[in-house]
Amino acid sequence: MNWITNYVRPRINSMLGRREVPENLWIKCPETGEMVFHKDLEENKWVIPASGYHMKMPAKARLTDLFDDGAYEALPQPKVAQDPLKFRDSKKYTDRLRDSRVKTDQEDTIVAGVGTVQGLKLVAVVHEFNFMGGSLGIAAGEAIVKAFERAIKEKCPLVMFPASGGARMQEGILSLMQLPRTTVAVDMLKEAGQPYIVVLTNPTTGGVTASYAMLGDLHIAEPGAEICFAGKRVIEQTIREKLPEGFQTSEYLLEHGMVDMVVKRHDIPDTLARVLRMMLKKPQPDTRKKLPAPEAIAVSPA
Repeated sequence: MNWITNYVRPRINSMLGRREVPENLWIKCPETGEMVFHKDLEENKWVIPASGYHMKMPAKARLTDLFDDGAYEALPQPKVAQDPLKFRDSKKYTDRLRDSRVKTDQEDTIVAGVGTVQGLKLVAVVHEFNFMGGSLGIAAGEAIVKAFERAIKEKCPLVMFPASGGARMQEGILSLMQLPRTTVAVDMLKEAGQPYIVVLTNPTTGGVTASYAMLGDLHIAEPGAEICFAGKRVIEQTIREKLPEGFQTSEYLLEHGMVDMVVKRHDIPDTLARVLRMMLKKPQPDTRKKLPAPEAIAVSPA
């Protein structure tokens, strides 16, 4: 514990009548350097208003934004073994888990829910990147499998929002085993005849890209998202060549046929509802304005 930061400074500030200013009150745009007030960014769905840069969006906020009236049934987090390998690097894995749980108020990186989007029932699965980089471990893999099983039971589509650095190294081979497990879950949903849509967010990398993130019936990507297996720097160091500008971004992958469409965050709920109605062969809602009935014209007798 830093006693100067945690004890001395608050005491001095209270004596002098100073108020602590939260560190994240203002957020800097990575593209333009513009400073944006945290509340304004949150109200704009974590998109910088001026530049349109899509910041990372908290998982629970994404579910609330996606579902009608923000209402959904949160799926429970499955109970799994904690720290099965007794892993330790610069700190214990159990300590990292504890810190991430305090930071995000989540048990692990996956948050899933069942609700409706413009009246269509679906299961949504979202990665929380702030929980150890959205890494895929045993708990995350089990939560994903359970979400697919729920979608099969409910006979409804599943939409995946990956945001991950890949497999969780602290769980070793047990983490890598989640790749085939989640792939089997995708196959089970498709055999049940239900659509599987992936909305690729920034970043989607590593083992997540190598498994369920690239197995969708349709791949939508948010603007500017990094989507790859290995990062640009690693590839350049391996092949000793300079890669094209914008390599591994949503727009580059759209141009080269790796994703089907790039959609702004504000338009994702409408886009999902529209494409799911086509996949499920359901009629699109009639958005045309109905004209008022013409008034009867009285005709005087001749």
